[in-house]
Amino acid sequence: MRRVRMSKCGPRFAAIWQETWDCEVSNGAETFGMVEINGRYQGDLHCSARHGPSGSVLSTDAPKDNQGRGEAFSPTDLVATALGTCIATTMAIAARKHAVELRGLRFEVSKEMSSDTPRRIARITTQIWLPISAQHPAAAALEGAARNCPVHHSLHPDIDRPLTLHWADQ
Repeated sequence: MRRVRMSKCGPRFAAIWQETWDCEVSNGAETFGMVEINGRYQGDLHCSARHGPSGSVLSTDAPKDNQGRGEAFSPTDLVATALGTCIATTMAIAARKHAVELRGLRFEVSKEMSSDTPRRIARITTQIWLPISAQHPAAAALEGAARNCPVHHSLHPDIDRPLTLHWADQ
């Protein structure tokens, strides 16, 4: 193990991250694009997490239907949020290749939990409203990007994940 000092996020979050933590360094398979995220359980079903590269901090809370207060995103809310933002970002990357501006794209993600055990995400429904026509020459490439974002490929295959694209001309 190596010791890592967690105090590089600036004065705003220094109190949260100023102590030293022991972190295990993995020597596993070669990967691409590793990002380190560090977190802390704060009690009362609240956690905070710090994004290593930016220092941004977010909080989570257990949902009301699972003993929490629902005062912040739940961990499973973040999974659904990750899918929506990943689809939007992946589409925007594809749009750049086609010199298309997607500013104004909107998305809505609905997450449904299983009614049986173990507790898990059963369905994430995503709707995307695009500022361009379905007839645009880049439309097929954008739809392909939406259906192939990294989070989509990372979700368990048992999670139902319908996606609806709403084009400007529909």
